[in-house]
Amino acid sequence: MRPDINWLQNLPDTRLMAEMSLWSADLMHMADEMQRIERFTDIYHVDVADGAFSPALLFFPDLVAAIRKKTAKPIHVHLMVADAILESQIDQFAEAGVDLISVHAENSNADAALAKIAAHKLLSGLVLQVHTPVSAAIPFLGRISFLTLLGTAIGVKGQGLDPAANGRLSEARALIANQNAHRIVLAADGGIREHTVPGLCNAGAQTIVMGSLAMNAPDLTARMAWVHAQRLAA
Repeated sequence: MRPDINWLQNLPDTRLMAEMSLWSADLMHMADEMQRIERFTDIYHVDVADGAFSPALLFFPDLVAAIRKKTAKPIHVHLMVADAILESQIDQFAEAGVDLISVHAENSNADAALAKIAAHKLLSGLVLQVHTPVSAAIPFLGRISFLTLLGTAIGVKGQGLDPAANGRLSEARALIANQNAHRIVLAADGGIREHTVPGLCNAGAQTIVMGSLAMNAPDLTARMAWVHAQRLAA
């Protein structure tokens, strides 16, 4: 199962999108969880961490290959891995059937990594940690389809949103607006809570990486109706 080849262009462009983080799913019942959230999902978000670049340790290509068989929605892999294994991880997740791979601006070989993603004919993205200046994305804007700004420290669940997150999104939104060659989706990842979502959206986020806000919602249908009712900043 795969999304349409033009899936990026077909993404909603007037409402906030839900990028569902499978890290927050019930990992013992992944297929059931995907069935529960499928109709609310614009993009599946898969975090990959090596325990070195990021303190977490998750997910692996065989699991993603199994996820691929269960959905035709786009799968976005966020690689939080050390330089030494970054390019080999791209190869493995490309083979697993993902649609978009994002790497970190903090990787010294980010340029080579983006070239490798392009060689696999996949869309690419760039991720910035909270301490990395938004301007670090400028050299890569012509080559990416997603720009993700972390609003919390990398690889740790349950943190509050960094106070600079909204301002950083506004800055990134302006950078993207200054290049109009192709669509770049601006994503917010980390610190996604009911009280932070409207501000993130108003600051320029077009999609939010949803973990517990969706997975632990007492009424998932109502929660997602609320998220989808958030209109993108003009």
